[in-house]
Amino acid sequence: MTDRTLTATRSTHAHNAIVLVVAGELDHHTAPELSTLIQETPFTTDVAVLLDVSELTYCDSTGITVFIGAYQRAQQTGTSLILVGLNGHLMNVFRIIGLDHLFTFRPTVEDAIRGLQA
Repeated sequence: MTDRTLTATRSTHAHNAIVLVVAGELDHHTAPELSTLIQETPFTTDVAVLLDVSELTYCDSTGITVFIGAYQRAQQTGTSLILVGLNGHLMNVFRIIGLDHLFTFRPTVEDAIRGLQA
């Protein structure tokens, strides 16, 4: 059995955004950590939530479900939700299952912030 690890941290960006940084492996063993962080994060109309997954090395269907839950919560609360730093493999998965039509994607946190300010 391999040691699956995930870190999920929250910080506030100077330009009115909350940044959730997800690093490691997101699967059925580690998804509760990210789910809890998302549930504890305030989703409001005046502060965007950026999910920085640039350090995510693996994501299974349970992880995708966590992202969908975050999307649904953002829709219910009117919060801007942006996925940042998806690698090519994960972006391909999002395209195959049609999630590229739901989410907003940016390559970096700074790109996402610039897009919010435009």
